[in-house]
Amino acid sequence: MPVIAAPFIGTLAEHVAELPEAQQQAFQRLYDVRVSYGQLRAPIGMQQWLQRQFGSVDAVATQRIVRVTNRVTLEDVLYNALRSRRPIQMNDGSELMQWLAQAGSDDPLADPEETTPEDPFGRVRGAHSITAANVAKLDAHSGVIVFDEYNPLVFDRSSVTDCFDVGWEWARQANQYDPAAVYYMLIWNCLWRAGASLLHGHAQTLLGRGQHYGKVEALRRTAGGYSAGPGRSYFDDLFAVHESLGLGFEVDGVRIMAHLTPLKEKETLVMAPPFHQNLPGAVYQVLACLRDRMNVRSFNLALYQAPIAPVAEDWSGFPNIVRIVDRGDPLSQTSDFGTMELYGASVVSSDPFALAEALREMVV
Repeated sequence: MPVIAAPFIGTLAEHVAELPEAQQQAFQRLYDVRVSYGQLRAPIGMQQWLQRQFGSVDAVATQRIVRVTNRVTLEDVLYNALRSRRPIQMNDGSELMQWLAQAGSDDPLADPEETTPEDPFGRVRGAHSITAANVAKLDAHSGVIVFDEYNPLVFDRSSVTDCFDVGWEWARQANQYDPAAVYYMLIWNCLWRAGASLLHGHAQTLLGRGQHYGKVEALRRTAGGYSAGPGRSYFDDLFAVHESLGLGFEVDGVRIMAHLTPLKEKETLVMAPPFHQNLPGAVYQVLACLRDRMNVRSFNLALYQAPIAPVAEDWSGFPNIVRIVDRGDPLSQTSDFGTMELYGASVVSSDPFALAEALREMVV
């Protein structure tokens, strides 16, 4: 059955209704969609501006709100088609690149072997990066992968693959040093908008004890409790639903999804079996698409994976999952996270259907 095109997230309910019955049922097992309408009355003095910004006054007078909730994880997103289609002035990134070039003259990570501490088990050296011990540790085992390239937006397939390889080797050596530490996580905060304290490109590694980090463990428990029939996996069904909507596709054994309930703008999920050799390359392709096609200049990336050594709890069927989310223009003074994102539900302007189209064109 060919995928039915949906022009934007505002037509999601109609799009689902056009799917074959089995795919509709699969969608409804995972997601709840509710449509409501917000109305306003604009003063005459404001109407010319509204027409210029949104095409017409009527487009603003009645606004369709689409709320999508993952019934399993309770990830909850509010979409307004008007917001996803509103005119936005895009920065070409040249000002940021010039700023980064000037800031690079005072770089505390320029010579990491001389200016950073090392872990008790030493350093891991890759083709494009080297590890250091985190000075202000996130956990007992907390490392930094320092990229050879200063500018965090200058990366290619080999450097992204190297980051993953170095991180996995760091985790292996940390586990040899402390066999009770088995819960590995890789994170990459690109630029200050995403929480980076240093401009020089770097990722961070953690290896925890006792239990995986809360959000990873919560996903394991939630997925483990999912029941939709014998042999059905939450992760398989999640991908199948995205694929049926045209929001997901598979390349070389790696599943890529424009997330239907994103944490924030343009969130993309990349899933593969544990230590799948094609995962880092697929992550690079997604990052390159976000950077080169979607104008993303700052992002957060996290790798979720099962423990690197045997543990008591059941991790069977848990894939490696990379989550990547856009954090907006680094030069903007307006935060992308507010009270709703922290304590309510995500409010998202970007359209996952537009993201999926860009990903498919660049990755497939």
